[in-house]
Formats: sequence, C-alpha cells, structure tokens
Amino acid sequence: MKSLDHQISMSPDFAVVSVRLQQGQRVYSEPSAMASMTPNLTLKAGLKSGLRKSLGRVFAGESLVTSTYSADSGPGEVTFAPGIPGDICHHYLDRSSLYLQRGSFLAHSEGVEISGKWQGAKGFFSGEGLVLVKASGTGDIFFNSYGAIIEFDVRNSLLIDTGYIVGFEDTLQYQVQVLRGARPTKTIKNFLFGGEGLVCRFNGQGKVWVQTRYVYPLLQWVYPFRRVQRQN
Repeated sequence: MKSLDHQISMSPDFAVVSVRLQQGQRVYSEPSAMASMTPNLTLKAGLKSGLRKSLGRVFAGESLVTSTYSADSGPGEVTFAPGIPGDICHHYLDRSSLYLQRGSFLAHSEGVEISGKWQGAKGFFSGEGLVLVKASGTGDIFFNSYGAIIEFDVRNSLLIDTGYIVGFEDTLQYQVQVLRGARPTKTIKNFLFGGEGLVCRFNGQGKVWVQTRYVYPLLQWVYPFRRVQRQN
C-alpha cells in the first residue's frame, strides 16, 4: 500500500498536516481535528470497526466517533490541526503496531485500525491512564504531542520519564519503575497519578517518540499565579 501524499508544516510549535487525497482514497481522524478541506471531499462521522473497538478507543481517551474524509469526486485536500500546541509525526505501519499515549492520535489512512489496549499493572501511572491507544495494520498514522517530538532508535535499553512518552513500537518490551534518586513526592496521589519519579525502561529494538514538554510541570508553575477570590 502506498503512503498518503502529505505535508507537515509549522513544526514544532503549532504543527498542522495537510493530506492530499487522490480519487478513491480516504483518511480518518478525530472529529475535531479538521482545520480545512476542499469542498469536493465527502465528510462522514460515525463508528468505525464496530462498537467494541470504538469503545476501546473511548477507554484510551479518544472519541467514540471517527470522521471519514473521502475523495469520491476527484482529488482533494484536508488539513488537520491538533487541539494542543506542539508537533505532529508521521509513521508508516507495515503489518506492524505501535502504542500511543491517550490524546496523541490524530489521523490514519485505510489499512490501519485504532483500538484501546489495557496495560494492567504495566500501565503508565503518569496521569494518562492504564489504557494505551493501539494502531496496527498497514498504512499511515499521524500523531501529535505537547511540544516537539524527538525520535529515539532503541537498540538495547533506554529510560524515559513516563510523562514524556508519546508512542513506541510494539517490538519493544517495557517496564515502569521508580527512578532511584528521584526527588520525593508530596503525596501518594501525586506519585501514582502525577508520574513523578517514574520512568519507563524500554528493552529490545524499536522506535520511541518523546515529547519535549510535559503538562503537569507547566500547571505547577502556573498554580501560584492563579486568581484567588478574597473573602471579606
């Protein structure tokens, strides 16, 4: 299967991706991702791949509904923009799979299935939940991040803070663990759901995508400047 004709621009701060569809081609996205489209494209919204897989997407933090853009009346173009400021990455799956943190999926081509994957005790305790987004099949997958995206080619072992992981190939084995020497957290809740002091150890061979920003440190920085209502 041939990769979709696309162009990613405005990276890495406010990236958008424009996909040029030839007649008969389709691309699928999150419902709120479309920024612009040519009027000859057909847009339909609904469940994709049945209710079970659609519910799995919901548990993974994605929408129950998928938007489908079809070039039924000749070539056309659609531009997707994620809801958060940051980068967009394209990856071509060749009868393979990768996992994404919730909220990172943006769009995919035909031949790719999106579902939720329960991680159990291996899940990322980083405020992102225990269900990851799984993209599998043959075709294009577009995903976004908060901040720029750095790609690591793991050949042996690599430690990454859980809050910075965007996605990784399923050829890698991973284990979430406490980083020795990490600063102590204030509460058990912060430790479990804020991800402080937790890293993911990847082993094997495969790619890992890492974002350069993490939203929780930003919220901690902003918190002292919040507007507080004074009581008389």
